[in-house]
Amino acid sequence: MYLPHHFEDTDPQAVRDIIESCPLATLVVSASTGLAANHIPVIADGAHAMIGHVAAANDLHRTVDDGAPVLLIFSGEDSYISPNWYPTKPQHHQHVPTWNYQVVHIHGRITFTRDDKAKRAIVGRMTKQFETAMNGSKAWKMADAPPDYMTAMIKNIVGFTIDIDRVLAKSKLSQNRELEDFSNVISELEARALRGLSSRMRKLQD
Repeated sequence: MYLPHHFEDTDPQAVRDIIESCPLATLVVSASTGLAANHIPVIADGAHAMIGHVAAANDLHRTVDDGAPVLLIFSGEDSYISPNWYPTKPQHHQHVPTWNYQVVHIHGRITFTRDDKAKRAIVGRMTKQFETAMNGSKAWKMADAPPDYMTAMIKNIVGFTIDIDRVLAKSKLSQNRELEDFSNVISELEARALRGLSSRMRKLQD
């Protein structure tokens, strides 16, 4: 990933925020059939690993060996940025359109699991995290489903763990603009209800 120093995000909490707010990752692998990409919800397993699962019908676990290098891409909120949003434009008109975005790349090595107990643990952790965030005290639990049904569903998936080798995070949020322009970009994003992006920009002002 092209990563200019002024756009590199080294704040661990900011990185976690991007992953947790946009957990549908793009998993890129070099499979025996060529390059492949899958779109899969993934969560952190401590500070050094990520976990998830795929359908057993997905060829991913048949075409990628345990220990193979993989790339996880998490994309945060993004937006087109118009030159008309820069108050300094009338002074010299030396502005062009751009795009603001946040993205996290996690490089690691994948290991698959077909053990029912391990797969159930992965599903349980992911369900608890997503359901609690979405429904709070009314969260759905695996125990709400009939045991035989859950057993059948667990058998139809393959779990995986990705041991993290490297994390790169990019926050391209108009940091290279004059303060007046930077502040007005925030206002324009808020006017368009892009509050995830604007709130992250406001944190840069703190």
